[in-house]
Amino acid sequence: MKNIFLSTVFMLSSLGLFSNCTQTKSGVKDSKTKTAANVQAAEDTSTAKVVYPPLDKKLYDSLMKRMAHGDTTGKWPVKNTPYPLPGAILPFKRVVAYYGNLYAKKMGILGELPPNEMLAKLKGEVKHWEKADPQVPVQPALHYIAVVASGNAGKDGKYRNRMPFKQIDSVLVLAKKAHAIVFLDVQVALSNIHTELPLLEKYLMMPQVHFGMDPEFSMKDGSLPGKKIGTYDAADVNYVSNYLAGLVKKYNLPPKILIVHRFTKKMLTNYQNIKLHPEIQLVIDMDGWGEPDLKEGTWRYFVHNEPVQFTGFKLFYKNDIKKAPHHMLTPEEVLKKKPYPMYIQYQ
Repeated sequence: MKNIFLSTVFMLSSLGLFSNCTQTKSGVKDSKTKTAANVQAAEDTSTAKVVYPPLDKKLYDSLMKRMAHGDTTGKWPVKNTPYPLPGAILPFKRVVAYYGNLYAKKMGILGELPPNEMLAKLKGEVKHWEKADPQVPVQPALHYIAVVASGNAGKDGKYRNRMPFKQIDSVLVLAKKAHAIVFLDVQVALSNIHTELPLLEKYLMMPQVHFGMDPEFSMKDGSLPGKKIGTYDAADVNYVSNYLAGLVKKYNLPPKILIVHRFTKKMLTNYQNIKLHPEIQLVIDMDGWGEPDLKEGTWRYFVHNEPVQFTGFKLFYKNDIKKAPHHMLTPEEVLKKKPYPMYIQYQ
């Protein structure tokens, strides 16, 4: 039964996303070719430096205990985690994000709808979550796939497309309009996270920009993306955490949220070796799609039972309703999870 479950989730989450990727000609050359307008757009969406009040540790501890939602396994809240730097978003707010790419309508809600319609729909979801859990404010977010696994090898044979900076600038402008934070997500394919992450530093030095890493498309064995599920190890997560923590220290930023997608065991190996930092808030995001029972299994085995720090839960407007009972979980239903997911992503 477990093998059937995993293969089903693989078909739903991996092949569906891969087959719908829209090809582009963007790459390193596009990334370095910036017009004055693009540069200005990025600067305009960068928040001015803010002095945050000291962390209220008593409040933080109480919110972390509440987040555990009565869990009796002893796994939650995770013990011996460092207190975050001032300005931390979690667990003071719940993040509700729209995911996708502006080039591809079928990769997620972020690119599927016209911008104003998309932002209005996101606003509606934010209100629903606020109503479902009035004690936790909601932080809207746009989660943009900045490096996309591709069906074409490309000039360097890495099977990934880097989105042009002008498109990231457009997302920043939309986010500012919605008072939203931004996540830049990376699907490395046959490249690697050490190569792709530094190329986004000019955005990650902005206080409102955070990061996501997708093991599904990290093809360390040389397989083509979409043919099998990829993997990251704790060492890869630690590299990203250390890099982002360095930016937080260098530019005097509030903590960065780091999203790690997961829906199988092998997508994240040696999770217990992941190191936590005051500069980083690490979220393991339940990324599988399908009927509610399948999603519950993924949550139980790969998120609840292998705790890191915070948890996320992904909802699919279309794919979650393909099979009986043709139902996408509501905020009220997701909030039955232990611990409470503090990051919610819609695709």
